[in-house]
Amino acid sequence: MNTRQLLKGVTLSLTATFLFSLPSFGQEVKPTPQDYNVVESLEKVFESVAEKVKPAVVNISTVSEVKFKHPPIPPEFRDFFFHFGIPFPFDNMPDEFKTKSLGSGFIVKVKNGWAYILTNNHVIDKATKIKVKLSDGSIYKAKVVGKDPKTDIALIKIKIGNKKVPTVELGDSDNIKVGEFVIAVGNPYGLNWTVTHGIVSAKGRHGLGLNPIENFIQTDAAINPGNSGGPLCDIHGKVIGINTAIVRNAQGLGFAVPINIAQKVMNDLLKYGKVIRGWLGVYIEDLSPEIAKKFGVKKGVLVTKVVKDSPAEKGGLRSGDIIVEFNGKPVKNVSDLQLKVINTKPGEKVKVKIIRDGQKKVLTIKIGEMPGSKQVAMENLLSKYGFSVQKLTPELKKRIGIPKWIKDGLIVTTVKPGSPADDAGLKEGDVIVKAGTTPRSMEIMRSVDDLLSIIKKANGSGVLLKVVRGENVIFLVLTSEE
Repeated sequence: MNTRQLLKGVTLSLTATFLFSLPSFGQEVKPTPQDYNVVESLEKVFESVAEKVKPAVVNISTVSEVKFKHPPIPPEFRDFFFHFGIPFPFDNMPDEFKTKSLGSGFIVKVKNGWAYILTNNHVIDKATKIKVKLSDGSIYKAKVVGKDPKTDIALIKIKIGNKKVPTVELGDSDNIKVGEFVIAVGNPYGLNWTVTHGIVSAKGRHGLGLNPIENFIQTDAAINPGNSGGPLCDIHGKVIGINTAIVRNAQGLGFAVPINIAQKVMNDLLKYGKVIRGWLGVYIEDLSPEIAKKFGVKKGVLVTKVVKDSPAEKGGLRSGDIIVEFNGKPVKNVSDLQLKVINTKPGEKVKVKIIRDGQKKVLTIKIGEMPGSKQVAMENLLSKYGFSVQKLTPELKKRIGIPKWIKDGLIVTTVKPGSPADDAGLKEGDVIVKAGTTPRSMEIMRSVDDLLSIIKKANGSGVLLKVVRGENVIFLVLTSEE
């Protein structure tokens, strides 16, 4: 007998007990041994999940530095305090302050001495220090592998060497049903490794304004501040979601990112260093009942605008079209189409069934790559080195006074103090003209992608840079902290 059958038996047994053992007024209730056996069986299911999942759940603590600019103080204002012999109150105002926060995460993979942890992006976003506490009490400094603000997912890692650490088992969030039991594990209010349970209240929740991409699992399992990033599990102990959000001033309303979405983000970050998403290039909205009735459809989305030179325009989509199928699958609503598109590999040709002027048509559209992915990749890959770059344009060359003999290159726009880039000697205004893993493999840097490719090839072993600084040419070796 599997767990689902056991829970069904529990429900039937408890119902029968209530109906046929209903006491008369004033009569003492006497549970039978069978009643206790049924309840104890249910308890064992929750105990089993807790024992299986808790060791792989971690406590994440972060420190963030918030910097701010003081407004200019007029001299006469300062003189006013000086005249009355009062110390000027704004001289000791700090230029920055630190904030601390807590969250949760869970170990999903161990490879080459590193333990990889899934959590929420908002848990570690803008953090200058990230510490991870394991269930055995050991504490590690974490590094960011990559993050995806669109889904609020982040992947971090800790160096564990040969230490054995437990990992969770990932489930399939597409197959969960409304009404199923779920168990949430996390660190609410700093109360480490807290376990709560409830049911799946709804699926596919969107339009909440929490993330750009929303397809939440809604649950009534208790989720509180500090639970963010922790796992939401089924009764077999498989992770089906990442606890993400709560609704303020509401009870029994919690939301989790489906694990299938998080797993796709994780795999892309590990393989490509960025999240690869398909792009159609349309503005869409859900069908109103009136429009749906007029066109004789039950489900679909209305195209309100087509982006110029987008895959949609090239494929023949027009404003006013109703998309009812995408690659042979029905389109339910805006969120459904968005997920179908972003999970399609760029370059793939898909069949899109539409209704135009009351007639059904099938268009063949070649999916593109979502704009902005390259910028996200630069942030993810270069964040560990502590600097950023920009392609050298004729306007920049003229404005900054770059030597005329430099045709191509990347200008360094920021260098974070104390970072690997700073340690290597890189400075703002430097122009990177060549890069490679060895002197012979050095390539001309014509785009940011060129540098990202070299960094990816180096895999932390070090990147040799040819840099122009003023009229001088220097060579620097850039290594990560790993």
